[in-house]
Amino acid sequence: MTKSELLQQLADKLGKTRKEMSEIMDAIVEMAYAVTKKEGEFTIPGLGKLQKKHRDARQGRNPATGATIQIPAKTVIKFRVAKQAKDSIL
Repeated sequence: MTKSELLQQLADKLGKTRKEMSEIMDAIVEMAYAVTKKEGEFTIPGLGKLQKKHRDARQGRNPATGATIQIPAKTVIKFRVAKQAKDSIL
């Protein structure tokens, strides 16, 4: 489903315009980014949680040469699906 299709379905279901739904969606996304950056996680009840995680440095292998390389530590973003979502979909 594309963003445009999602906005149209939400607008039809809620009796709003696509422009209003677009503004709401953009506000939610902007809030999710800001809260995750500041607090480390953002929860969407019933759907899941956006989390900022620290990944330690580790050793890896270059698949082309087989040489051992050092992979530096970094921060990554993960999305954990809520149990309620898993249960209802699966």
